[in-house]
Formats: sequence, structure tokens, C-alpha cells
Amino acid sequence: MKTLVLGATAAGMVMALATEASAEMVRRYNYATFSWETLDASAPSVRRSVQTRRPAPQFMRREVRIDTDEKAGTIIVDSSRRFLYYVEGNGMATRYGVGVGREGFGWSGTMKVGRKAEWPGWTPPATMVARERAKGKELPAYMEGGPGNPLGARAMYLFNRGGHDSMFRIHGTNQPWTIGQMMSSGCIRMMNEDVEHLYSRVPVGSKVVVIGPDGRGAKNVYAELGEARSPNVLEALFGG
Repeated sequence: MKTLVLGATAAGMVMALATEASAEMVRRYNYATFSWETLDASAPSVRRSVQTRRPAPQFMRREVRIDTDEKAGTIIVDSSRRFLYYVEGNGMATRYGVGVGREGFGWSGTMKVGRKAEWPGWTPPATMVARERAKGKELPAYMEGGPGNPLGARAMYLFNRGGHDSMFRIHGTNQPWTIGQMMSSGCIRMMNEDVEHLYSRVPVGSKVVVIGPDGRGAKNVYAELGEARSPNVLEALFGG
């Protein structure tokens, strides 16, 4: 029996082609037909369905000045303003636009990041399954991670002070147009590129402070002092 041995270059090409081919297909749940479907991710219509319609300009990532007693590395979510702040220290923070819980699903409190996941799978909570079933929609028992998954590219799971999963997450979304809106069931949504950026900086155990949709207590947590001013080229060269 002859054994075919590929050189490193040829084997790498085969692996790359196989990976590229498999990466082109996405499996997602179609809520209109209540069924799973496999789609070609490279098709223009599929790309548009998960990447088009950006949020309003004010919800794009910004460096801002901030007044807070929270330590560097803390996450502050202001549900009333639809912003998430990553405290940098020295009076600075990175501000991200977020989507938050719709009316009746807002909340406030102090949590910590209990675990993290890349391209997480999604298991709809029993309460959500029952709620959607009453509307005539049957949610899947489980949805594998990927471009069509509601949790997007990354998820940070929020645990309460007792160390239990609160069932709330900071996660990405394949619906970037929902950023800046109240549309979730209590989770905090970010654009995929933003949640990847935040995810890379936040270790498990990080503190998360969530201000509720009424904004109550926000002034005791932080005050935004405006966007960090971009340096003027002439000032940088000649002073001023």
C-alpha cells in the first residue's frame, strides 16, 4: 500500500483551501420559517444582512475624558445614555456605543466578568423560549456560534456577587443598527469590532457597574467630561 505524503507547502495549501471553503458557509436560524438554514457567507445578500446599516455616529468608539473613582480596568455601562466605558485611568476612558434592554428589561447593579467566549454558542433562556412560543415563534434549543448567531463574535458573561451567572452578557451582535437602541432582553450589545476590542482588554474577574435606564445614581459613578481632543498638527510642531 502506498502512502501519499504531502510537503509542508502542499499540505498548508490544502488546509487553507479547506478552511476557506468551510468558512464560506454559515448556519443560522430563520425566524420567519422557524427552521435552520445553511447560507453562503460570501454571497452579497448574506454579507449585507449581517454587516449593513451602521449605528448613529455618536455611538462609534471614542476616547473621552472621565471623572470617576472606579479603578482602571472597570467597565461602566450607562443604560440611559447607551454607552459603555472602559476606564483607562488618568482621567481617560474608551467609550463604546451599546444596545440595552427594552422597556421592562432594564436593570442596574454591580457584576463581574465570570467567563469569556469567542464566537459563543447560544442557549435561549427558558423564560425567553416560553415568551416567544406564546407569540408563535419556536426558538432553537441551541445555536452554534458563528456570523448568524445573536451573540456575535465575543461574549463576556456577567456573574453576580454570589458568583452565580446572572444570565446577562456583554456580547456582539449581527444587527449593528440596534446599537444605541433599547431592543434586547437585558443583555448589553456591542458591534462585533467593538466587542472584540473590549474583549481583548478585559480579564475574567473585571468589575462591571451597570446604571439603569432611568440614569439614577449615574452622577455617583462617573461624569463624562467630553471627547479627548485630537492634537493639532501645528501645535505639536510649534507649541501652543
